[in-house]
Amino acid sequence: MALPVPHPLKEYSLNAFTTQIGTTPVAAFVAVPKKGRIVGIKGVQSAAVTGTAAVAVAINGGSAISSLALSMTGGGAGSEFSAAANSTDAADVNEDDVISVTPSGATGSATGSFTLIIRT
Repeated sequence: MALPVPHPLKEYSLNAFTTQIGTTPVAAFVAVPKKGRIVGIKGVQSAAVTGTAAVAVAINGGSAISSLALSMTGGGAGSEFSAAANSTDAADVNEDDVISVTPSGATGSATGSFTLIIRT
């Protein structure tokens, strides 16, 4: 029997979905309900893509957060990729901020589902 992984009570997650991470990528956006700090991102693709889908995470249209750059390489349907935020990156969010998740660089056709982990 697998043991549960404990998570801090002061964490919540936000989900974003894009219809395309491949040839014609589409950005995904999610609104922040309360302030905190982005500590990680997880992404799952619906099918294999050719090349590497580089996924950039930004807050309110600002610069991409470098340590949250997610690299989705190869894999098939249901492949999961993740990245953790560096403590020196500006990953703080406030209520009503908008986080964008923008894929680029891959070819093929696959949807992407992303989960951002926020710690308050």
